[in-house]
Amino acid sequence: MKEDKRFKQRSEEEKKYIKRRLNIIEGQVRGVKQMIEDDRYCKDILIQLSAIYKSLKSVEEEILKNHLKECVVQDIKNNKLEVIDEVVELFRRMN
Repeated sequence: MKEDKRFKQRSEEEKKYIKRRLNIIEGQVRGVKQMIEDDRYCKDILIQLSAIYKSLKSVEEEILKNHLKECVVQDIKNNKLEVIDEVVELFRRMN
């Protein structure tokens, strides 16, 4: 499947929300790196990694929701039904 370069105009509010969440995740990752350096107990590190995973999942879900509500709906309205195959492939790749 050929990957084409498409763009999606995001509102400043959406960008701000996503960037804020990613900054938090970045801080969490730095924290885990420090925990490794400090020889912290495995369980504590695993708990932090789980928190990072959940944070990433939350950002992923927000972007997916917006994609479905805006991009996919617009493509279907424009009779670009190949977007359905794109969404199916996206779900396959996300799992």
